[in-house]
Amino acid sequence: MNKDELLKAIENKYEKLGVPLETMLEGLLHSTPITYWDYIQTDALLGLQIPRTTEPDEMVFIMYHQVNELLFKMVLWEIDQISLSEEAITADKFSKHLMRISRYFDMLCNSFTVMQDGMDVEQYLKFRNTLAPASGFQSAQYRKIEFASTELINLIDARYRDTIDRNSSFKNAFDHLYWQAAGKNHQTGNKSILIKLFEKKYMGDFIDFMEDYNDCNLSTKFKQLPEDVQKNEELVKAMRHYDYTVNVKWVMAHYNAAGKYLGGGDKDLEATGGSNWRKYMHPKYQRRIFFPYLWSEEELKNWGTF
Repeated sequence: MNKDELLKAIENKYEKLGVPLETMLEGLLHSTPITYWDYIQTDALLGLQIPRTTEPDEMVFIMYHQVNELLFKMVLWEIDQISLSEEAITADKFSKHLMRISRYFDMLCNSFTVMQDGMDVEQYLKFRNTLAPASGFQSAQYRKIEFASTELINLIDARYRDTIDRNSSFKNAFDHLYWQAAGKNHQTGNKSILIKLFEKKYMGDFIDFMEDYNDCNLSTKFKQLPEDVQKNEELVKAMRHYDYTVNVKWVMAHYNAAGKYLGGGDKDLEATGGSNWRKYMHPKYQRRIFFPYLWSEEELKNWGTF
């Protein structure tokens, strides 16, 4: 495209927006050049770490979790390239975005050594008590990743999955999600302050999100594909990889990192949110599986142990 053609194309673009070409060009005349720090917002990003104690390793803990949240945002962005696409989804496009998502979770899995080996246990045990009742449990983006990945029935507490009314309200489904069990006193049935604060902040947003993705989550979008596309080997492989990476590999990396700092056996410490973290986190208990129809009976039976 030569200079005249380029100028004409730009003029056509801004004409559709109702902006005269002369106005746009004059704006360029007075604009300042973009810099890396302005584009990435480096100063703002590096100003978001605010420790609550004098323990140096608390900074590692904060930044590590902030990196996690950025990666979660990348995951949700990729999911939307499938879920919200108005074009017909091909096997190649579906696989491409799933593998991007899996790479982000591979990064999360591999990065746990940053926290697992990057903090002194003594320092962690000092600053962790200042964090109660906050918990990684309260990552809203991670919950949205789950809602956007599979049908709600696969996120219901396993104890109620076979008996819950599948036509009940989204609020009823929300009250029976698997992670609710980690926020309740099993003797009294009362919710902990951890989950009360979480719900006060996000419950309305979550229910709206659950409704929005009810018919366009990844599992539903997959089932809407033509039968021959659903049988595409690369797509099935990508779906299984994503499911396993998120619900077993990443969870177990988190589980093992927690084990280093919260003890073992009968001496386990409670998580900062007060939950029984072993039973809450281990996939063999919660059995979170996004695409159960893509796994064999034997694989489902041994979920979290292979």
